[in-house]
Amino acid sequence: MDRDTVHEAWERDRIAFHALIAHATEEDLRRRSRGTKWTNRQLLFHLLLGYQVVRALRPLVQVVGRLPRPVGRAFARGLNAATTPFDTINYLGSCGGGLIGTRRMGRWLDHIVARLHRSLDRATDADLARGMHYPTRWDPFFTDYMSLADIYAFPAQHFAFHQRQLTLNS
Repeated sequence: MDRDTVHEAWERDRIAFHALIAHATEEDLRRRSRGTKWTNRQLLFHLLLGYQVVRALRPLVQVVGRLPRPVGRAFARGLNAATTPFDTINYLGSCGGGLIGTRRMGRWLDHIVARLHRSLDRATDADLARGMHYPTRWDPFFTDYMSLADIYAFPAQHFAFHQRQLTLNS
């Protein structure tokens, strides 16, 4: 894993996010996004949520990644079985999250990215190599088995994918 590349991707996304919210009008934010049921405002929150997910997955990798692989596979199968409720929560969470102001979203993303930078800098090579099985039906960027290094790369992939779905005029 090239840590500098990951740090740079996060910073590019953070700067891009601030540019998006700085230039978006209220009309832009209310407009439907491309290929989703969300408005642009809700999709912006979902971009932020992709970074927040990494903060939640880090400790999970540390715990589940130490368990025997069959236990981790069973855990991932259980999560895959819960895809429908997850999809509903994911959708409604971004609908609700879209209610917060864009400035607050920007500050929240700044906070998340700063914490991720610090955690990546502190992670040992052994930490980055540890991994676990994931529910592949939850996100197109989840694979059956992902290391912590893969999880650190996830939010930039997620951001780039969903950024193309925004229909902002700016």
